Parts: sequence; structure tokens; C-alpha cells
Amino acid sequence: MSGTGNLLTDRPELYEERFPDPERLAARWAEATLRRYGSGHRVLDLGCGTGRDAAWLHRAGRRVTAVDTSAAMLAHARRHHPGPDYRHADMRDADLGRVFDAVLCLDSALLHCHTNPELAAALAVCARHLAPGGLLVAELRNGAFLLGDGSLLDGPATATFRRGSTTYTSRTTLRVDHGAQLLRRHRAWTADDGSPPHEEHTAWRLLFPQELRYFLAVAGFEVLALHDGPGPRTEPPWREGDRPGTTLRADRLHLVARLAPRPHHDGDTTP
Repeated sequence: MSGTGNLLTDRPELYEERFPDPERLAARWAEATLRRYGSGHRVLDLGCGTGRDAAWLHRAGRRVTAVDTSAAMLAHARRHHPGPDYRHADMRDADLGRVFDAVLCLDSALLHCHTNPELAAALAVCARHLAPGGLLVAELRNGAFLLGDGSLLDGPATATFRRGSTTYTSRTTLRVDHGAQLLRRHRAWTADDGSPPHEEHTAWRLLFPQELRYFLAVAGFEVLALHDGPGPRTEPPWREGDRPGTTLRADRLHLVARLAPRPHHDGDTTP
């Protein structure tokens, strides 16, 4: 292990070992959501990570373009999860020169936009890449829950997993940066293969449901659904046929928004 960077992002094979999804719950939830709201087959996956979800959607018949900022993740995706059109780009300024029927932002990808301008820019990218009436489907952590339930912040949490002959151990501490409205994470990794320790610092924006609705409205979206579950990372996890809940009191937010038609003005000749 190296001493800096993000271990699981830099080594995607470890990410998939640490966070296995053998049933492809995230992709299946996304597909079921796209079907429920009548989406077309062109899909943009923003923050695709290792490509597992994008590839499953590709095999399900979607035409998928998948974007990430990590070259290591994209190389892994192309090698192990082929099918989608993988692109290196940032969700805050991506310009792919095409439109899609749906944009996916799974696993809290939107929360890597830490500031209001960054979040507004990312939602503008989503809107710019959607056909009229296109869907934005997102799955992210619920800032309101995290500020109301301090159990995740009580102390360091230790987790262990094994890959090959090596055991990896992480010690994670979370804290809320109230001024910046961020959930900050410090994680220290050790491995029993003699490699040096690895430390990393990451953060996620804490968004509240009404705040999210406001940013979406400004970006031109109409919220069709916003609920806390069931979803691919809830307890109990989503299963085929489950219907969305109605509360917003748990750890996750699940969003479906439609790009509102642009208003037509008399004399407007824009095609």
C-alpha cells in the first residue's frame, strides 16, 4: 500500500472485494426505477466507479455511457465490466456532446460536490445531457438523518476483509463539519503483508431534502419521488417489486426527477 490517496479508488479490485454486490442490487434498483417511470434506453452513469452497475444495465439492454474521474476505476471497468462506453470526465463540467434519456448518480456520487456552486454545476451537467422529459435517478446519503442520529459518529469503526493471502483492516472515524456542511471521514488502513500503513481523508456534502428540492428546481427539474427506501443500500435491502416508502427519516435518499420542458415564448424560433 502507498501512504496517500484513496486505497479503494486506486485499487478497484479491493473496492469490489470490500463492497461486494453479487446480486447487483444497485443496478437492478436503477433498472426497475427507469422502467417504472418509462425511461428510454440511453443512459448516462455519472460516477460509475468500477463499472459493475453500468455493465449490468448494458446487458439489460440499455445503451450506457459511463463517466468517472478515476483513471484506475475506468481501466478496471473496461477490463472487467465491458460493454458501456467509458469516459474520463468530471460530473461538474462534463460535455459529452450527446443527450440521454436518463442520468444515474448512484452511491452518493452527487455528494462529492462539496459546495453550492459545485452542486449547481453538476445538476446543470445532468440537465444539459438529458433529452426533454429525461430522468435523473440518484441514490445518496440523507444529511438530515446523519445530523439527527449521532451513532455513526460515536467512535472509530473497524472493518476487515481478505483478498488472496492478505488481510486488510480499516479504522474509520467520521465527524460532521457543520460550517461546511460536510461529513468528513478519516480512514487508516493496515495490511498483514508488510506494506506501510495508508491514511486517507474524504468528505461528502450533507444535503437536506428541501435543500435538494430547491437545487433541482433551479436546475430545471421536477421531483417525481424522494424517499428513504427501500433501496440497494437500505436495511432491509430493496427487492424486485418493492414500492417506494413515504418517509425521509432514514440514512438514504432515493430521488427521481424529470427535466421540466423549457417554457415556450411566442416568437421563439429555437428548434
